[in-house]
Amino acid sequence: MRHRRIGSIALTGALALAALGSAPAVASAAVSPPSGGARYGVEVFGEDGSIGRATVPAASPYLAAGRPGLAPAAGDGEVTTILRNGEPAGKVDVVVIGDGYTAAEQDRFRADAAAKWQDLSSVEPYASYRGLFNVWAVATVSAESGITGDPDRATVRHTALGSYFWCQDIERLLCVDTGAVEKYAVKAPEADLVLVVANTAKYGGAGYNVASPLGYDGIATVAGGNPRAGQVAIHETGHSVGKLADEYYYDGDDVYPAEEGEPEVSNISMYTADRLARDHLKWYRWLGRTSPDGGVVGAYEGASYFPKGLYRPTENSIMRSLGRQFNLPGREAMIAGFYRHAVPLTSPTPAGTPLTRADRLSIDLPVAGTALSWSVDGRELPQLRGRTDVNLRTLPLPGPPGRVHTLTATATDTTSAVLDPALRPRLTATLSWPVTR
Repeated sequence: MRHRRIGSIALTGALALAALGSAPAVASAAVSPPSGGARYGVEVFGEDGSIGRATVPAASPYLAAGRPGLAPAAGDGEVTTILRNGEPAGKVDVVVIGDGYTAAEQDRFRADAAAKWQDLSSVEPYASYRGLFNVWAVATVSAESGITGDPDRATVRHTALGSYFWCQDIERLLCVDTGAVEKYAVKAPEADLVLVVANTAKYGGAGYNVASPLGYDGIATVAGGNPRAGQVAIHETGHSVGKLADEYYYDGDDVYPAEEGEPEVSNISMYTADRLARDHLKWYRWLGRTSPDGGVVGAYEGASYFPKGLYRPTENSIMRSLGRQFNLPGREAMIAGFYRHAVPLTSPTPAGTPLTRADRLSIDLPVAGTALSWSVDGRELPQLRGRTDVNLRTLPLPGPPGRVHTLTATATDTTSAVLDPALRPRLTATLSWPVTR
């Protein structure tokens, strides 16, 4: 089996279509993506939960743009707030973009977008960290309803993002025009995660390894009307947010080449559990603990497409097959990823705003269990510990009138789901204000 190297992980170029439950390829001119131009590695998701890989074009031949009579209608590109917990700069901003929805179907798109966010946020650690997220829905208005390849391969529809099944002759592989996605994603206040929801009930999706100038690291496509398709987005955010590697592997005798060295990702290793424990490597802190995806954390051979020579933390997490949970090391990586974009402490009063003793100051702690402390000029005020609303008249402000003091709030997420002390600084934030006596 041949491999191509991406980063420090070797990816297999073969794809076992039978494992994905896809129908045999048939000759047809209906779905014929362009052969030239940029291409991306994507993940393919089977109805049985299995995951594989393929290489697909960045462009789509089914874009409505430039086709007579298929120009976007009024309302195209409008942004709707599904969830707003604060300013985008301090939150993880999820952008959901529709495709194949006509002007009359925009309410359905917004409902599908909200449903996919519900799917995502019902899984840990999302469920415990909903307060760190904003969710924006960006409308695309297509003149034609539905998606190319649904219900059959002969069906063609030209839509705003050019979504289509039967990509690369794989029925459930739902491809999209990545350039068109970028043009709509930029309309949202900010984009950290991008999810394309297609107007179809047919199971399918894809996970694009795309680095965008906007700052998002990938694109996930899902069927808006299929209740199981949300699992695709959960797995894909393991890559984009948690920087996790795939934990599945292909059948065969292929061995990870030792000369490649230890992978940089946190959930894959060349080493057995004994070596991890002895040398304090990777997920050693979690070894022996019961994991939410079943079983205990150890080192299970077979990972990142290689059946031999690489180990994963648990037998079967969401990074191996759909319908599962993140394992304990995966949850830790996801929480650390949330805090790359979000902060555990915000306030309606911007930091640095001049205050006096006549003011009151409130702050927001978006995550339950966050520890909060206050200090003046570097000296902690134990009596205010845990208080999210402070009357500044109660502050001890020594010195003459007119003296300016510095009031500081410090918040730390004390979750037991993060054990690595190197990640702890991301879970702490401070805000300070000048207070005049």
